[in-house]
Amino acid sequence: MTRAELIHEIKTKRSFLCVGLDTDIAKIPEFLLDYEDPVYEFNKRIIEATSDLCVAYKPNIAFYEYRGAEGWNSLQKTWSLIPSNCFTIADAKRGDIGNTASMYARAFFDEEQGGLGFDSITVAPYMGEDSVKPFLEFDNKWAIVLALTSNQGSADFQNTLDQDGYQLFEKVIVKTNGWGTEKNLMYVVGATRGEAFKTIRKHAPNHFLLVPGVGAQGGSLEDVCNYGMNEDCGLLVNATRSIIYASDGKDFAEKAREEALALQKQMESELIKANII
Repeated sequence: MTRAELIHEIKTKRSFLCVGLDTDIAKIPEFLLDYEDPVYEFNKRIIEATSDLCVAYKPNIAFYEYRGAEGWNSLQKTWSLIPSNCFTIADAKRGDIGNTASMYARAFFDEEQGGLGFDSITVAPYMGEDSVKPFLEFDNKWAIVLALTSNQGSADFQNTLDQDGYQLFEKVIVKTNGWGTEKNLMYVVGATRGEAFKTIRKHAPNHFLLVPGVGAQGGSLEDVCNYGMNEDCGLLVNATRSIIYASDGKDFAEKAREEALALQKQMESELIKANII
């Protein structure tokens, strides 16, 4: 999906919601365990219930990899089910160099070789340019670089200052800006980081930001929009647990839709307020 196509979907659906598919077989409704592939069946119903309300889906790859070949099969079937008008994110956080990075990119981008054709992948930039650039060599594919996360240990490194007064997350954004463009590079920024979005927008005014942490993690959608939205929206706000685990009963898909709809309505209001729609 191109940048223009993504912006079109945001305006059409009046939403910038990304639904995380971190599907834990131990947490899905018990009745689904009778199906041949319970994880796929769960994902299928979530996608069918929410695809008109969101613009992206983000499977966390660890939730599939740990189940071996069976889990990978669930991932492939899930990816193939996602509608073409939804942006797909492989939340894999890969970060290696040279041929290894190229193989990771092919695993998630080259459908003919690996059976997957995600639009994007999350990437850890710690090893530098040659750990990111291989993901930028595919047409209409995106690298989503970890910049400022909201986990407890993020301050261990991300807020450290260099000799020029840049925090490490700022340096990551400034440096990686030269490796790609706003058409193939995004950044992960946690929703709980508040006013830090102003600093990020100083360095990356036009790039899309993937923002986890709204919903169960307590991030404020209003704050994210106040500090992080640009003239094209520039945001993909992810919600996972608050949507997919809204119920553990047979009504889980209906409850997921209710949660997604509530977020979509809030997003619609923010888009109207910003004169984007």
